[in-house]
Amino acid sequence: MTILTPETRCQWRGMNGDPLYEAYHDFEWGVPEHDSRALWEKLVLDGFQAGLSWITILRKRAAFREAFANFDPDVVARFGEAERALLMADQGIVRSNGKIDAAIAGAKIYLDMRERGEDFATFLWDINGPTLVNEWALETGVPAETPTAQEMAKALKSKGFKFCGPVIVYAFMQATGMVNDHLLTCTRHAECTHMAHNHA
Repeated sequence: MTILTPETRCQWRGMNGDPLYEAYHDFEWGVPEHDSRALWEKLVLDGFQAGLSWITILRKRAAFREAFANFDPDVVARFGEAERALLMADQGIVRSNGKIDAAIAGAKIYLDMRERGEDFATFLWDINGPTLVNEWALETGVPAETPTAQEMAKALKSKGFKFCGPVIVYAFMQATGMVNDHLLTCTRHAECTHMAHNHA
């Protein structure tokens, strides 16, 4: 296992010296994810991030997983007023009526897609295509959104998903390895590229 240093990591503000943030970067971010449930979880969490920083959500992720039944869409889709009230009272998560409602509704859409024979992961990766490997030298070169993110956001919204605008979706694509936006100077650029090629 490669041990990364500030010099061999991406240049995210506030990451170096934060073990939780470093571990997320070093082992999760940019790894191609093809599991439908895991992709839905990440999309929900990115929706909760809207207006906040990712590290805020990352620090609350364990609480989110507990509150949302480990993001099992079969369970979340059945959440009613009692469960919703518990979520709104849960100080461990982001308490937002709109975002909580969007997560529950999203679980129902996920199940509806599955019942129609539409796999969530396939739906997303068909829009994305193979992992796009970018070659950024500096963080300032990395875009906030792309035409593919706009297309994916539009497709998700057409299904009824919420809190999935193109900026949120592009962050989701980066995190789940649909795009490799690790800097060229980052050890993980080559490692994530290798993983993407092995899955192709």
